[in-house]
Amino acid sequence: MQTPSISFYRRSFWRLPSLMALVLLLTGCGINNIPTYDERVTAAWAQVENQYQRRADLIPNLVETVKGFAAQEQETLTAVIEARSKATSIQVDESILNNPEKLQQFQQAQGELSSALSRLMAVSERYPDLKSNQNFLALQSQLEGTENRIAVARRDFIQAVEQYNTELRTFPGKIWHSILYSDLERRANFEATTENADEAPAVEF
Repeated sequence: MQTPSISFYRRSFWRLPSLMALVLLLTGCGINNIPTYDERVTAAWAQVENQYQRRADLIPNLVETVKGFAAQEQETLTAVIEARSKATSIQVDESILNNPEKLQQFQQAQGELSSALSRLMAVSERYPDLKSNQNFLALQSQLEGTENRIAVARRDFIQAVEQYNTELRTFPGKIWHSILYSDLERRANFEATTENADEAPAVEF
């Protein structure tokens, strides 16, 4: 077995720093930005899902509480139940982020649920006993907090998607996308439906 020469060790010694410098150069050029931003989008979407699910979980108790004091408001109660059913029936796995049409359907369903909840809140104004009920007050607080968290989660998701999509379309991300990450597509994003779409809706009881 032949022993490596001194020149071999010298070449290896100089190759290692060169390789390390190349790695650092590539890292500094944003080679990891696309997968990093993609993970941020996924994480931000998970928070959007969590907060909308939290709101959906509050609704049955809210409806039952209102029904106990305002059973005659059946039309409004039914509208909330149906809107919740529609919103929760849409599949919201990660594939929705590559499907603008499906994301728009999801957004529309959640908007309809928000509108139905607003009408339910307006009904409560006509029932002083309902407004002073402890269970109702607790649900009020939870719903207000959830609406605020939804607004924050939506904002963070919108920003994450914008950052990711911009990276795919600009230099040097565009190059890295074509070479290494061509399987990653642009992500769908929420669309503003009102002038104050980035603000949490007011929940007044």
